[in-house]
Amino acid sequence: MRSHCPFCSMQCSLDLHFTPGSTPGYEVKPSPDFPVATGRLCQKGFHAFDHTVHPERVMQPLRRRAQPKRGKAAAVSSASEGTSSTWSPAAWPETLDDIASRIQYLQEQYGPDSVAVFGGGSLSNEVCYLLGKFARVALRSRYVDYNGRYCMSSAAAAQQLAFGIDRGLPFPLEDIPKTDYLILAGTNIAECQPTLMPYLLAAKKQGAVIVTIDPRRTLTSKIANHHLPIEPGQDSLLIGGLLHVILSEQLYDAQFVAAHTEGIEAVREAVRDDSPERVAGLTGIPEETIRQVARGFAGAKRGIILTARGLEQQVNGVEHTLQYINLCLLCGHIGKPGSGYGSVTGQANGQGGREHGLKADQLPGYRSIEDPDARAHVAGVWGLDPRELPGKGVSAYELFEKVLDGDIKAMIVLGSNPVVSSPNNARVAEALAKLDLLVVVDLFETETAAYADWLLPGTSFLEVEGTMTNLEGRVFYRPRVFEPAGASMPDAWLLCALAERLGRGRYFSYSSMSEVFDELCRASAGGKADYSGFSYSRLQEAQGLFWPCPGPGQAHPGTPRLFAGGVFPRAGGRARLHAITPQPPAEVADTDYPYLLTTGRLGGHYLSGAQTRRTDALAKKAPEPVAELHPALAEQLRLREGDRVRLTTRRGSLDFAAKMTADIHPRTIFVPFHWGGDLAVNRLTNDALHPVSRMPEFKVCAVRAERARTEEASPALVHTAKADALSD
Repeated sequence: MRSHCPFCSMQCSLDLHFTPGSTPGYEVKPSPDFPVATGRLCQKGFHAFDHTVHPERVMQPLRRRAQPKRGKAAAVSSASEGTSSTWSPAAWPETLDDIASRIQYLQEQYGPDSVAVFGGGSLSNEVCYLLGKFARVALRSRYVDYNGRYCMSSAAAAQQLAFGIDRGLPFPLEDIPKTDYLILAGTNIAECQPTLMPYLLAAKKQGAVIVTIDPRRTLTSKIANHHLPIEPGQDSLLIGGLLHVILSEQLYDAQFVAAHTEGIEAVREAVRDDSPERVAGLTGIPEETIRQVARGFAGAKRGIILTARGLEQQVNGVEHTLQYINLCLLCGHIGKPGSGYGSVTGQANGQGGREHGLKADQLPGYRSIEDPDARAHVAGVWGLDPRELPGKGVSAYELFEKVLDGDIKAMIVLGSNPVVSSPNNARVAEALAKLDLLVVVDLFETETAAYADWLLPGTSFLEVEGTMTNLEGRVFYRPRVFEPAGASMPDAWLLCALAERLGRGRYFSYSSMSEVFDELCRASAGGKADYSGFSYSRLQEAQGLFWPCPGPGQAHPGTPRLFAGGVFPRAGGRARLHAITPQPPAEVADTDYPYLLTTGRLGGHYLSGAQTRRTDALAKKAPEPVAELHPALAEQLRLREGDRVRLTTRRGSLDFAAKMTADIHPRTIFVPFHWGGDLAVNRLTNDALHPVSRMPEFKVCAVRAERARTEEASPALVHTAKADALSD
């Protein structure tokens, strides 16, 4: 029985083998023939089945037993009583009737925009599409966004500005082993996308030079020829130094730049003062290393740059990304095998979610909701007058600000856990507690569900068919393996049933999931992310195809590599170089908060950990977050092995187990973000937003550190120490 791993953007194919008498009853093995993961799975993939049969899984609609006076304290108190005393089971008719009637009442009192939708980046394309349509057609609300805003929005905005189109990787993974020079910036592929590592190792085996740019010397950095340990927030400055060398020494591809780009003179002026000497003094990266990397990348026949959240989840994330794109464009490393810029998508379907209407400003096909022609096309597919479609809403984090302002009174959260995944998450919890109605659809009672009025059972990745879009823009079919567990209803049919009760059922009348996909394809036709040449049968036969793939019919083969021949989907067909003036983060270290806090993933966990923390084999490897800090900083704080460290930002204080490691910048502290409650590092992170992408600044904030009282060593620290000893 074949499916695809629900974790990360690789979307590795897996096979389930029935093992009678064993627990959990099925063995997961990698599919040998799917053309992405080269017959491999990571530790999460091998345990992907476990959470689907976890005893804590929600199996029927649950209604909050008591209706306490709304407010943060009341919600937390109610949630802390536990599932058995907090919830009452309900049948689906009663559930849907109550939710619909309460939505209708609130919209009658406060207008259509009083109800919002918050989606997830691991939902199928079909559910993403229907959720966006549900918000705009069934609710008639402008307020819809998803947690992919926290993932890809900076890179998406940058690629749109530079190239005129955004696809995580505009080239297939098979291009990576063909490159001669590979720069990995703000990405820890060895832990975040482990099955991508064989592509990097193949490039290295072929003689490619690998450079990593990160505050931490991660597992990925272990294979690098050069590791550049910058402080969080310094990417634009560092790359400005590389660009200065390339331009001043005339190492750039003058022919490509003249024929296929615009803006070089503005870039030349912007980096005029970014000499290697100056940049070395500001970043601590040796001057000779800056020159060596600049000359090496410019002189390579083929070059690839991959970035990820480390530099993108910042208030300057778009500018950091544009600076790396400048580097690719100036060197002519784009649009040909073994060359290109790409952003490594984090979530399972973070790519597909933003393509088909789950972002506040987009309609299916990656169309702008403010474009009259786009509105007319999509409205025509939906059978609406374009004037009925609402306008642009606000970004994911801003939805919660709208709640606190009193504009949003109700919210439906499907497949996301924003109380853990959002920055400054105490403010998010405060907003959820203020809602008159919160409906959460999930597999488990998450930290977000603790504030819900209704908790509805979601379906696992094995229980519904649909399509996904991986990090390279490959769209593939994921079959259903099992019937939905318990009384759970497939998310798509739940939305359709609710739309029926809201009086909009005629727009949500489908007989099968393939019918939903066919409509998605028609809605995307002519857009940047054109799926109109796809069908379930065609995707199954080809084991996935790359968008754009115009249709209808079987003629177009899909587009594995964008920008062939140096042609870009912008006016005039040229890519745009951008003059970037490096700016400081929203918070910089000072006397009160003298260090920098950054966050990231671990190899054994995924996003908010709602699934992986309930997977015993994964949870045992990382039972709680551990704060990593440099031995020099630990000595200054008088920390010893087994101690806990108290981290304080302008938003609060938390204690974590402390681990001393020389593999981190001396003034930076790293904490993984997969936990909730008093272990949720996002209680401390900064909710400052980029003015264009609206990406929060997860990856850098000013922090104070001090030794916390502790009676004994943390279990997490003991495990980490044992693991380090074994690896040594």
